[in-house]
Amino acid sequence: MVVCGDDGLAHRLAAELRGVHGERVTLVVPPNERTARPPVVGRPRAASALLDRMVSAAVGRGGGPAAPGTTPVPGGDGGRVLEAAELTEAVLAEAGVERAAALALVYDDDETNIRAALTARRINPRLRLVLRLYNRRLGQHIEELLDQAAVLTGGDGEGGEGGGQDASTTVLSDADTAAPVLAATAVAGTGKVVQTEGLLLRAVERLPAADGTVAGTGLCTLALLSGSGAEPAGGGADGNGEHEPRLLPDDQEVLRARGRAAMVLERMTSAGGAESAVPGLAVRAVPPLASLFSRRLLWSLAGMVGCVVALAVALSLVTDIHPLRAFYLTLLDMFAIDDPAIGQSLGRQILQLLSGLVGLLLLPVLLAAVLEALGTFRTASALRKPPRGLGGHVVLLGLGKIGTRVLARLRELGVPVVCVESDPEARGLATARRLRVPVVLGDVTQEGVLESAKIHRAYALLAVTSADTTNLEAVLAARSVRPDLRVVLRLYDDDFATAVYRTLRAAYPQALTRSRSVTHLAAPAFAGAMLGRQVLGAIAVERRVLLFAAVDVDGHPQLEGRTVGEAFRAGSWRVLALSGRTDTSPGHVLSKGDRVVVAATRRGLAELR
Repeated sequence: MVVCGDDGLAHRLAAELRGVHGERVTLVVPPNERTARPPVVGRPRAASALLDRMVSAAVGRGGGPAAPGTTPVPGGDGGRVLEAAELTEAVLAEAGVERAAALALVYDDDETNIRAALTARRINPRLRLVLRLYNRRLGQHIEELLDQAAVLTGGDGEGGEGGGQDASTTVLSDADTAAPVLAATAVAGTGKVVQTEGLLLRAVERLPAADGTVAGTGLCTLALLSGSGAEPAGGGADGNGEHEPRLLPDDQEVLRARGRAAMVLERMTSAGGAESAVPGLAVRAVPPLASLFSRRLLWSLAGMVGCVVALAVALSLVTDIHPLRAFYLTLLDMFAIDDPAIGQSLGRQILQLLSGLVGLLLLPVLLAAVLEALGTFRTASALRKPPRGLGGHVVLLGLGKIGTRVLARLRELGVPVVCVESDPEARGLATARRLRVPVVLGDVTQEGVLESAKIHRAYALLAVTSADTTNLEAVLAARSVRPDLRVVLRLYDDDFATAVYRTLRAAYPQALTRSRSVTHLAAPAFAGAMLGRQVLGAIAVERRVLLFAAVDVDGHPQLEGRTVGEAFRAGSWRVLALSGRTDTSPGHVLSKGDRVVVAATRRGLAELR
């Protein structure tokens, strides 16, 4: 396996492939990444030792940044690191792309990944490609183009070193992978939603029943959590409670688990059913007409209407005419339509003069309404400010790649959002304008910015900027205003995230705190795609990850010829559904042409190979 990238996702993906799936990995990074500390996942000792030796060897080598260099890892395990300023054809050849089974291009720049993918497909038509692209539409076209090129050049041919190998192209986005988890964590705290093939599944945490047993198994029990659910367990490291979390337990283990909270899977009938099940948040529908006019103008119009009604009532009382006719005459007087009250009573004449005066006052108000409405239509793309009476919303910090996807997901769920962004050129501002989401431009670390986002009346704070310290500072400032505020942090370093979670939980035991790492959530999906499996989604279970994947039964002795119940392996994988079937009984025998949706641990998904 060859992994090329310029940020933390490349390091974590390499560690995932080496530590969890036991693959030989060549990691290609720019020279300025030589001091980056790779994350530790999977087998801590083996993976950390491998990548620590990679980095230490790279740091010890004093080669120039322009020339690529390769450092083999001692021990004969085949892992190595290659440094290159640019991902050229020579660098790909040096990395062994011609002999590789899969190549992951996870640079932060879409153009770099596309250019390298085209070159790699020409070097090795049998190569399985995994690209990280933010642009969804472009990713679909690139995927079709590269797949077609593989077919025309014989990438799916027989024989040879790569004969029979799946030369597919998979385009993924770390933002798309992590955004549903981050949004669900901010909204529901313990709820996760995964869209699978024709299914909409939701994972929720359940507290133990009164007798101590696990309450309600739903579609199935995905995990037994480390604690009883009395305190949030989803944001810290494993083992925060009395027990270690247990993924995919069998029925007997669930029955024996007394006093432990569990994560269960529920099937939703439609997207609307899932989107309406947002506990604690009331979706506020604002009439479109109200957004066209300012509050001051609306009060002016209301005052004018009140004056007209008062004058009509007074005219009806003075002249003893019908109220409808009195209202009609008042409007004639207001609009200066010629019907003078000559020879009529003094009261009628006075009311006519007052009506004319009100009509004069009404003209500028009507003109202001027209100009304001036209201005609103012309500036529909302008950033909106948070309305005065806003409350029960989610404050989203950061409108970069991750923040933009999270914002779109929150709006799909119908959740009111206020964004805070310091960069006036951030890519997510266009999305905020299109969705008409209020935005506060300013540095969140400066005094008054969070207050402008109505943090004192917010439901939750979701900090997803690229700087860990900025996210932490914002959370601490928000907690000083609202000690019970629900917060979700995007933190890269796992050790730092664990320390922050434990400290915030101890300091604010009554509030819910979660920490999430985008690379931690995205790396399993990229690793699964490199191994030729379609990973549909990921759910965070405390500091672990549970994957949802679509697997063809053909060629898997663990699945083919077995019933759905027999194919279940506790702690590794569980068959959830068959593609194209709404109901899957435990006695259904899996045949060669079936395609199943499975929930699996990372090691379990690797064993399904």
